[in-house]
Amino acid sequence: MEKHIGRPRSIDAHENYTPYIDLVEDDDYLVGLQTLARETPEFLREISFEKWNYSYKKDKWTIKEVMIHIIDTERIFNYRALRIARADIIPMREFDQNAYVPFSEASQRSIASIIEEYQAVRASTLSLFKNFSDDMLIRMGTAAGKNFTPLAIGFIIAGHEIHHLNIVRERYLEA
Repeated sequence: MEKHIGRPRSIDAHENYTPYIDLVEDDDYLVGLQTLARETPEFLREISFEKWNYSYKKDKWTIKEVMIHIIDTERIFNYRALRIARADIIPMREFDQNAYVPFSEASQRSIASIIEEYQAVRASTLSLFKNFSDDMLIRMGTAAGKNFTPLAIGFIIAGHEIHHLNIVRERYLEA
């Protein structure tokens, strides 16, 4: 399918999400998602075993929890993009990311299983978005009381991951 190449318009997502969108350097979110699909597992495999359960501050997530959060959020945003692309007009509720973490049982997971799940979810994301037409990508919908297009969601997924990986680099690995 022919793809819309370019960045989202300011009306394609609530301003709260602009910082995530701005973190994606490429004008094609699919290129950004594909690049992350290659680079993130390589980066994760370089992190020492001890660091995966480290939290840089009380009440902050461990790297395992950060990665599960990235995976969970990507799944939820994929669901939102799918519903919007299919012209589902029923507004979607927000999700409480902090409520998900205690039930993720991240500390019980192996590093390999987290990387494997990340790769599976990203492969699914790429398959979903590659098959959206231009019309689907710019269709507007509502989630968590905010307007989104699937195009913006593609950028948000990539930018959200970049945001958290930057925090991992700065606060977890330099400690």
